[in-house]
Amino acid sequence: MKVINLHHEEKELIRLAVEKNRQAQQQIYTQFSPKMLSVCRQYIKDIRQAEDIMITAFMKVFTNLKNFQFKGSFEGWIRRIMVNECISFIRVEKKLKYSEDEIYFEESFNNIESQFSIDDIQSLIDNLPDGYKMVFNLYAIEGFKHHEIATMLGINEGTSKSQLSHARKMLQVQISTIKNYEYGTE
Repeated sequence: MKVINLHHEEKELIRLAVEKNRQAQQQIYTQFSPKMLSVCRQYIKDIRQAEDIMITAFMKVFTNLKNFQFKGSFEGWIRRIMVNECISFIRVEKKLKYSEDEIYFEESFNNIESQFSIDDIQSLIDNLPDGYKMVFNLYAIEGFKHHEIATMLGINEGTSKSQLSHARKMLQVQISTIKNYEYGTE
């Protein structure tokens, strides 16, 4: 019974926000902004820029809210707008470059979350070159497939795979360096 009420409340909240009800828009912003700032921060190193991008993306959310068709989750729809806004920002600001190497590795990072804090992991990801970081986030964190990433970024699928491979390899080197330093072997 509670799930139905929550879903109904969300629909009503969205309906009011579409009608430009400022309280409904504020409630949506308040509910989702912490998670969405975290999404933006995954792509944008500077927290102030991530906040600016999140606010710009929320403007797009409210502008396009009438287009939300209640297929899939509302949070997922907002998240996709945030990711696309981050990609657009990085394209304009940094003119991303992608390596065309076709090497592809499927190494896993077993138990990395138990060895490092979330901030440590984010710091490692932040150290990646922008192209690697973008593909890594889209694949490993957002769950997009390589053909989807290729379409989103305007690259070929092999480049997406290569960027992920290089990102993973670079992360492994960073993790290995940290472990060696902690154990005094370096």
